[in-house]
Amino acid sequence: MMNDDRLSRIRQRLQERLAPSQLDIVDDSAQHVGHLGGESEAGHFSVRIVSQRFSGQSSVARHRLVYEALGDLMKTDIHALSIKALAPEELTAKQ
Repeated sequence: MMNDDRLSRIRQRLQERLAPSQLDIVDDSAQHVGHLGGESEAGHFSVRIVSQRFSGQSSVARHRLVYEALGDLMKTDIHALSIKALAPEELTAKQ
């Protein structure tokens, strides 16, 4: 299935480049059927990622790291992306 392939590609990129200790990806595309972006081949996703790479980084820097890790998938597979990026030390404070 196409969405499973997309999820696999997203997961692989994030794991390879950010070595997360936790990674949850949800395909939210079905919730966006009928709106302009929902009609494209690209999907809507929510990512919750915990990585040591985020320690000491601002929210903007963390998002930038995620976008850089995904690279061309942002043009081909992903129309919209919701990101929750945490450093490991934030887990107890933000759960």
